Amino acid sequence: MSTATTEKQISSLRPTVALEGEADWEPFDAPSLVGESLRFVSGDPEGDRFRVRYYRDENKHLHAKLWFGPETGGPPGHAHGGAVAAVMDEALGLAAWAAGYPIVVGNLNVNFRNMLPLEKVVTLESEVISVEGRKIMVHGRLFHGDTLYAEGKCLCITIPGR
Repeated sequence: MSTATTEKQISSLRPTVALEGEADWEPFDAPSLVGESLRFVSGDPEGDRFRVRYYRDENKHLHAKLWFGPETGGPPGHAHGGAVAAVMDEALGLAAWAAGYPIVVGNLNVNFRNMLPLEKVVTLESEVISVEGRKIMVHGRLFHGDTLYAEGKCLCITIPGR
């Protein structure tokens, strides 16, 4: 069996995942803003790890619809905490970029509230909370319906000369 045939068979086994945003959200082309640095979390839109689609609302706050695939597994049937933290790192940092602040993450704190089931579509909301000199504070939360899975706080530092 050829590699192309094997890949086609594997691809046909992957589930279709709906990542549509809310009616008042506009699709946001994150890779065009920050380039190849989004490969780890959102780099494979059809893969078995993460699938992510970013949006912005009328206040320019960043939102995401995310799917945690089987390759993000930790406790049986649930996403690994490191996978959740990786999503928070990308999305909260991207929220600062989307607000016009080219940054690197200086500190990320994630509070895990509930175990996140695998292969579930969840929403991430984020917002730039404050700007003090080169320090940009971003908060976010990962949830589905009334269930909060994680909250994050991210201290971002602007990149000099950017």
